[in-house]
Amino acid sequence: MTKIIVDGAEVDVPAEYTILQACEAAGAEIPRFCYHERLSIAGNCRMCLVEVKGGPPKPVASCAMGVRDLRPGPEGQPPVVFTKSPMVKKAREGVMEFLLINHPLDCPICDQGGECDLQDQAMAYGVSGSRFAENKRAVEDKYIGPLVKTIMTRCIHCTRCVRFVAEVAGVSEMGAIGRGEDMEITTYLEHAMTSELQGNVIDLCPVGALTSRPYEFKARSWELSKTESVDVMDALGSAIRVDARGREVMRILPRMNEDVNEEWISDKTRFIWDGLKTQRLDRPYVREGGRLRPATWAEAFEAIAAKAKATSPERVGAIAGDLSTAEELFALKDLMGRLGVANLDARQDGSVSHPSNGRASYLFNAAIAGVEEADAILLIGTNPRLEAPVLNARIRKRWRHGGVKIALVGERADLTYGVDHVGAGTDSLTELVEGKHSFAKVLSEAKRPLVIVGAGALARADGLAILSAAAKLAKGSGEGADGWNGLSVLHSAASRVAALDLGVVPGEGGKTAAEMAAAGALDLVFLLGADEIDVAPGAFAVYVGSHGDRGAHRADVILPGAAYTEKSGVYVNTEGRPQMANRAAFPPGEAREDWAILRALSERLGHKLPYDSLPQLRAAMFAKAPHLAALDQIAAGSAADLDALAGLGGSFSGEAFVNAVQDFYLTNPIARASAVMAEMSALRRGAVAQAAE
Repeated sequence: MTKIIVDGAEVDVPAEYTILQACEAAGAEIPRFCYHERLSIAGNCRMCLVEVKGGPPKPVASCAMGVRDLRPGPEGQPPVVFTKSPMVKKAREGVMEFLLINHPLDCPICDQGGECDLQDQAMAYGVSGSRFAENKRAVEDKYIGPLVKTIMTRCIHCTRCVRFVAEVAGVSEMGAIGRGEDMEITTYLEHAMTSELQGNVIDLCPVGALTSRPYEFKARSWELSKTESVDVMDALGSAIRVDARGREVMRILPRMNEDVNEEWISDKTRFIWDGLKTQRLDRPYVREGGRLRPATWAEAFEAIAAKAKATSPERVGAIAGDLSTAEELFALKDLMGRLGVANLDARQDGSVSHPSNGRASYLFNAAIAGVEEADAILLIGTNPRLEAPVLNARIRKRWRHGGVKIALVGERADLTYGVDHVGAGTDSLTELVEGKHSFAKVLSEAKRPLVIVGAGALARADGLAILSAAAKLAKGSGEGADGWNGLSVLHSAASRVAALDLGVVPGEGGKTAAEMAAAGALDLVFLLGADEIDVAPGAFAVYVGSHGDRGAHRADVILPGAAYTEKSGVYVNTEGRPQMANRAAFPPGEAREDWAILRALSERLGHKLPYDSLPQLRAAMFAKAPHLAALDQIAAGSAADLDALAGLGGSFSGEAFVNAVQDFYLTNPIARASAVMAEMSALRRGAVAQAAE
């Protein structure tokens, strides 16, 4: 640690700190535009100037000078830094004057208004007028895709966006051309950006040069109610903030969570909000004469009750969807149990994950933050860039720091970091297990090996054998590392871990989701937001969900539910971390929260569920699964489960791996209802087709 005096206050900081970090540790506020904690240092804007006693006779850019570079006093006194001296104030006012020479007076029509760093700093360091009488510079706007709108005349050349796409996103599609007054930020050929994280440049831009195109002129920040929640577009559980006006969600922004998403979110998470208000189910429907007609809740319940009364429990089943909360999964299982139904499953994709193999068999055991500690990474049947872009950015971050080797067994893909492609099928996995491939030695010698198994690898007939092989490879020499468990399952469904924790799997003699969907398997099937599976004609289908997607088209009775922004519920992410999603708006029309629908239906079916409110439901759920009550705390899987899993063995089918996500933008009913996601999907397909030619 190094001693430094900031505005008279002595503070101990690590020698590798910059002066800016040291000043902030001492409680001083340093203005900045180009500096960002997660990006490389550029030193462009000069707004963070400070005065160093005994240093150069001019202000110093605090972001670009290290504490170890400061000279001590003549008698060995700690270096002294001033952040509020007259020199500093005058220097910052001069910098602000330069920044505003060409910046247009767009604040009344700028989408950044009210949230703009330049506005905030101009209030503190702006002067009453400018000494420059020349005409302002104008720059032509650039097209960089349907998500990010550019007004480049406002750009102050901080290069945050350039550094983000190159360093974090790993797709170097933005850069600076020209020099001095002619400098411009552009994508060179002005084509749409291809990164799944490109929307984060909107948050990074300190002015209004890069703003959200779908949100353009929609609302002002002070009009919106802000609700902290959790993302369900993938199984990562990114921390988000949902901004709504009245009953309408206007935008979704990231929240800081160092253990999960740091401060990034994927484009699907950020721009999905227009799908929340289209293709919505806002009233019950009953199918008569082959056509769905609007009905009352009483009529819908009566039709279900009549069918249930005439059907034996062996011919009844329930399939839970990928966006369900833990509460409604618990209520569904409770209801099916009271009806004597064993046909219950939440694994629409046919995954072999099962609670009987122990919690460690279906968790991302190394934890998301643990990726940064791994010294060897093996990806099996997964493309994290499409299945969890924020996790992929974390893997890239680890790769950029060096000292790690990464290999892939599965579909070849551009993951934005260097990968050794071992092979496409299980033959390559056999080579690794038997030690015939060079990467097997890397894994065996690693102290913290990380083996990431994708959802696509588990949704196969030989999924359990693949998981067993992954468990063997994850052992490496890492058994000496304290508590390290390298076997990590990357789910693609936000509800999957909670469903497995609560045992939403077939009971004794029960059918799996795939078996229930087969022709003639059932007479009555309940679909709780299950839109990723095709139920064969014949069974009477009851759909509880928010959107008119595949499940609703198949249904004989539709009960309108709430989307994830319209209900409060617990989601458990792929690493086993329970998180609370809060309600930001209310469901449209007659739609109700899914657990409340199941509670009302249970009474009509003659098996009333014993809870009348959400707190009562949670109390019952926490009694069955106490670890779900410990929000943001991971209940780790047992190491014994890993040993047992490794000993299962099994034979492989020899087929090539197929990733769980093929179209990143259209993975769930909300995404498929979004016009923005449809446009992005079409652009991606066009780019792939063009590349193939």
